[in-house]
Amino acid sequence: MPSDWETRIGFPGQYPYTRGIHPTLYRSRLWTMRQYAGYGTAAESNARFRYLLDRGTTGLSVAFDLPTQIGLDSDHALARGEVGRVGVAIDSIEDMETLFAGIPLNCVSTSMTINATAAILLSLYLAVAEKQGVAPSQVSGTVQNDILKEYIARGTYIYPPGSALRLVTDVFEFCRDCVPRWNTISVSGYHIREAGSTAVQEVAFTLANAVAYLASARARGLAVDEVAPRISFFLSAHNNLLEEVCKFRAARRLWARIAREKFKAQNPRSWMFRFHTQTAGSTLSAQQPDVNIVRVTLQALAAVLGGTQSLHTCARDEALALPTESSALIALRTQQILANESGVTNTVDPLGGSYAVEKMTDEIEQAAEAYLAKIESMGGVVHAIESGYIQREIQQSAFEYQTRIESGERVVVGVNRYASGDAASIPTLRVDPRMEEAQVEHLQQFRARRDAGQVRASLDAVEAAARGNRNLMPLLLHSVKVGATVGEISNALRAVFGEYHEAVVI
Repeated sequence: MPSDWETRIGFPGQYPYTRGIHPTLYRSRLWTMRQYAGYGTAAESNARFRYLLDRGTTGLSVAFDLPTQIGLDSDHALARGEVGRVGVAIDSIEDMETLFAGIPLNCVSTSMTINATAAILLSLYLAVAEKQGVAPSQVSGTVQNDILKEYIARGTYIYPPGSALRLVTDVFEFCRDCVPRWNTISVSGYHIREAGSTAVQEVAFTLANAVAYLASARARGLAVDEVAPRISFFLSAHNNLLEEVCKFRAARRLWARIAREKFKAQNPRSWMFRFHTQTAGSTLSAQQPDVNIVRVTLQALAAVLGGTQSLHTCARDEALALPTESSALIALRTQQILANESGVTNTVDPLGGSYAVEKMTDEIEQAAEAYLAKIESMGGVVHAIESGYIQREIQQSAFEYQTRIESGERVVVGVNRYASGDAASIPTLRVDPRMEEAQVEHLQQFRARRDAGQVRASLDAVEAAARGNRNLMPLLLHSVKVGATVGEISNALRAVFGEYHEAVVI
């Protein structure tokens, strides 16, 4: 046994949490099975939520369409053809009410994958909870609210980084005071990995972003121990089983040290790296889609062996379309089999102590630390993003990965080896194009029914407050209650903050 066993590896539930943040992990409570869903109209997505809840999902995870993500209403010219395509279209409080109709918000934990418009969508959620008679103190869930990774990997940003960080911090402050059970940010490495990063880069860039968020909160005057316990993380699970397990362990240990040593956090909950995992959509193939079930099972096993707190398993048909109900059910059943039949939940950190695992955990941690030091030397993650450094690192990794596939060095079953030549023949989900027309018509009818004077006054108040330093969340909450739409509120903020245009990264 190594001489530094207790300080570097230790025991489950004890600092530095290499072996997990809970002493008994799944022996006392399983991870949350949080299947990501949303498409078309709010009514269609509500039906899918109910379908999943009836079959054993233990948490909701909402996918929003691209117009909602970038603050455009469904009748905006740039939204044409994108309404309800990759997630649910949410324009107004009526849409949000429909999305959660019959789902009591004091009884379910909801995760919302939304970033640039996170403050607005959280306001809509709280307004709907209030209509259900649920106080803000009773709601629980997570809003992704991780804008920095949008500049790095996804591109669904609206405002320049400084203004966007202000909105993120407004959510921190508001939830500290009013929504204490809400996780105010889910710092996401998943999208960084989907963009082509390595496992090391996923850990490093995710934690660099988290450092920036805590620094922003501290600059606002928030105590670290008021913010850090409500930070969660979101990582990917790829095919290399041991590397992924070690990645999760290294990230836990690194964050514990960052929170305690760099930010001087005193509350042990501030040191805990609580994370959601999603299996890797980028690894799924359109060829032989049933083989994706095997990939997802392997990736989900890595997440469980790595100690995830919640998990989404991708469906076999996601390289072709949004999941059908039957494919979504197989994905959920994959988690349920791991939980109830595999036996891996009977042991806490079952791979801990393995020479290979501990050595690789150390290697990933050390390589990620080198990246973190490099980013700090550049003046922090915002400077590293604006200079294009992080984007170039990911682009190079993605290029090298694809080159290995095309050369045959990296085998992808059914793609560059063991290809059958048969076309995929499984049924796929198709979003009815008439759905967009219905959504636009509903939005226009909603606008005609509301009190236009109240809406205009609320938007003017948002714009005025954006020019100062006032927390915007109470004004956003009032605006959605009187009927302001996601696009209208976003435009009020655009008038003050402007829009961000990324320089070309070469």
